[in-house]
Amino acid sequence: MLTFKKTYDRYNFIHVPLGNSIVDQFRSSISDKKNDIHAKLMSSYPQISDWCYYIMFLSTLFIAFIFCHLTDSLPWKGVLFSIILTLIFTLPSGIITATTNMTLTTTIAGDFLCAILLPGNPIGFLTFRTYTNTCLNQIIIYLTNLKIGHYMKIPPRIMFPAFILSAIISSIVHYLVGIYLLYDVPNICTPKNHSWRCLHVENTYTASIIFGVAGLFKPGSRYFPILLAFPIGFILPMVSWYLWRKYPNTKWLALINFPILLLSTTNLPPAPTVTFPSWFLVGFIFNFILYRHASNWWQKYAYIFSAA
Repeated sequence: MLTFKKTYDRYNFIHVPLGNSIVDQFRSSISDKKNDIHAKLMSSYPQISDWCYYIMFLSTLFIAFIFCHLTDSLPWKGVLFSIILTLIFTLPSGIITATTNMTLTTTIAGDFLCAILLPGNPIGFLTFRTYTNTCLNQIIIYLTNLKIGHYMKIPPRIMFPAFILSAIISSIVHYLVGIYLLYDVPNICTPKNHSWRCLHVENTYTASIIFGVAGLFKPGSRYFPILLAFPIGFILPMVSWYLWRKYPNTKWLALINFPILLLSTTNLPPAPTVTFPSWFLVGFIFNFILYRHASNWWQKYAYIFSAA
């Protein structure tokens, strides 16, 4: 239930505290406002032609159509719908990521839509999720890398082929490593092998069964009441925002942010729930107690410990 609640909180986060910001950023992107110093310096480099992106998009879309047709995994209408859904979420997700460091994903929305469009098709469900959630994540990563290159003053005509080459190399390496692990590690991704449980993959597999096969969220089903999390998650940010506007002198109300509180659960590892209390305890000690009472130590060592 927490997953659905945090998802709707995240969507509601668009139009409550960040709605005006998204509109302003969109208007700014299409206007002729004066560029900052970074944009001025980068303007001396020749830009990548839009046709490079068009060709890349059309070629990969064609490959997706061919793949889905040959494997019978997803109808061509499903491919188009997944691309349209990704394009719709790209702009708000990019602005929210740049503003809050939280990425708006299409996971739950895409899962429900796919369950409605392709009932009883777990392979189609996984394919649809790949073309929505994974594509959106890759777009955000690509934009983030472009921004880093923008600040480092790397010419765009060097970044673009470098990103394409790195994507091709990483895809080949990932595929070869995956094949090697599947055939050379005994009982991989099974309870018999405790070192290679593949909990994240197991989570994805469970979602494909829940949404693609079982239909556990149909009206009258056992888990249908979980869908109440959607209206709850929709209302909570508006309640906290209204209270903050009505009582501006109450400072602690400004600290209540349900989207951030619930979105933090996405950083939980896909592990048994017994690990959640320890995750919360470590976070509370480092980011509350040490942050308040040992600020200098926290500034110097907290992120080093988190990366260890």
